[in-house]
Amino acid sequence: MTAKNYPHSLINVEKELTVNNLKKRYDIVVFNPQGDIHLIVECKAPSIKIDQSTFDQIARYNLTLKASYLMVTNGLEHYYCQMDFEAETYVFLKDIPEYHQG
Repeated sequence: MTAKNYPHSLINVEKELTVNNLKKRYDIVVFNPQGDIHLIVECKAPSIKIDQSTFDQIARYNLTLKASYLMVTNGLEHYYCQMDFEAETYVFLKDIPEYHQG
């Protein structure tokens, strides 16, 4: 995350969050300076194929959490997307965006 300027102080590993009264554990959460969630990273085992249902699941949870970006990785493949909350969908990106404090 250093190459993209994500401050270490805003990165939390194995974070437990409550979504719709259910406790959900995320592998990596990056907050913005205001304490809101900027990025959620879901890590899968290398044997797990990442498909549309993987993204749909994390995107559904994120409708409540409101992270701007999502990432799913199995260590071999990495996928990134930016949320569009108005349309309740997401757009795939080629790379994780550079962190800009704002």
